[in-house]
Amino acid sequence: MSGYQVLSSHQGVPIKLWTQGVPVQAEAKQQLLNTAQMPFIFSHLAVMPDVHLGKGSTIGSVIPTQKAIIPAAVGVDLGCGMMAVRTSLMAEDLPDNLASIRRAIEKAVPHGRSFGRGKRDVGAWHEPPKSVDQAWAKLLPGFKKITAKHPRLEKTNNRLHLGTLGTGNHFVELCLDETNQVWVMLHSGSRGVGNAIGTSFIELAKQDMQRQQMNLPDEDLAYLQEGSAFFADYVEAVDWAQHYARVNRELMMDHTLAALAQEIDTPFTSVQEAINCHHNYVQQEQHFGQQLWITRKGAVSARRGQLGIIPGSMGAKSFIVRGLGNQQSFNSCSHGAGRVMSRNQAKRTFTVKDHQQATAHVECRKDAGVLDETPMAYKDIDAVMAAQQDLVEIVHTLRQVVCVKG
Repeated sequence: MSGYQVLSSHQGVPIKLWTQGVPVQAEAKQQLLNTAQMPFIFSHLAVMPDVHLGKGSTIGSVIPTQKAIIPAAVGVDLGCGMMAVRTSLMAEDLPDNLASIRRAIEKAVPHGRSFGRGKRDVGAWHEPPKSVDQAWAKLLPGFKKITAKHPRLEKTNNRLHLGTLGTGNHFVELCLDETNQVWVMLHSGSRGVGNAIGTSFIELAKQDMQRQQMNLPDEDLAYLQEGSAFFADYVEAVDWAQHYARVNRELMMDHTLAALAQEIDTPFTSVQEAINCHHNYVQQEQHFGQQLWITRKGAVSARRGQLGIIPGSMGAKSFIVRGLGNQQSFNSCSHGAGRVMSRNQAKRTFTVKDHQQATAHVECRKDAGVLDETPMAYKDIDAVMAAQQDLVEIVHTLRQVVCVKG
């Protein structure tokens, strides 16, 4: 049975790592040691097997804090996470050539990003569909409350990004489970507006530290304390952005399922299972009899019986899991496979041919633009799952057949 190893921090709380059999960068360990020194960390840090170096704090870490939050640890893709739906379709209901399904999804869900004067961004709506405007109307009152106090957040990409995918490791996939049943799975967050909110409050926290002349092990560990000028504003804004992210995924799922229905002759339902979970967020929770702020930076809530999603890379399998409620991990598990190398290193290391071979079984982009996301840039998902057997149990194993990336 796997468990955790302890990395002792001389100046801070212990660090409990579920990393048996998976590599951990020295830089990521140093980043964890820096975070462990903060005076408001409760009990210990919990580190997931997909751990790797991040901006501000380590990706794959669970940070319990008392009366303070580190905005850079929460990050800028607030509420980033996964959604998966099991359909009634079977593998044999899909056409032999899946290219038309990929094109239909790409048409239904704006993805990627394009720059240039007078150029329309391909990753945003030009004219949002009615479903997006209806969803935005419900989000708008909360947004107005935030922008009344922080007007600079008003001119952000908000309405036109709702129901869109983005870039990087965000994706929409068609998968088959162990019985060859078809699932739709996607990964995205709070898009431009979440990024602006995260960035803005990270700056405010840094300014606050400078005013107090705080000596931090890393400037990205700047924090906001309960009762301070911007703490309540931050919690309100993050809460809203996390809700935006959830709605964003729901809209993309609706549009993807509608596109799939147009491409397939067999009528299908998609109500058997729907999981929508954040893996980049902060919320108040009770642990060890204490009311804490739990920041999951690249980690998923895994309370006993709770369903979650752990995706592999674009050529590897993914998992639907059920939480085991491990208290030592603050009821958490990994959010994916985790990178073994940076995006730039992956681009330098692998060729388009390498990528084509690794994704031969998937209908997906096979060009130089996605080399940073090639399967070899990620840890072995089987090793990651083996390291967290006391955090989750596997309910379904999924393999991708279609992958749409920005």
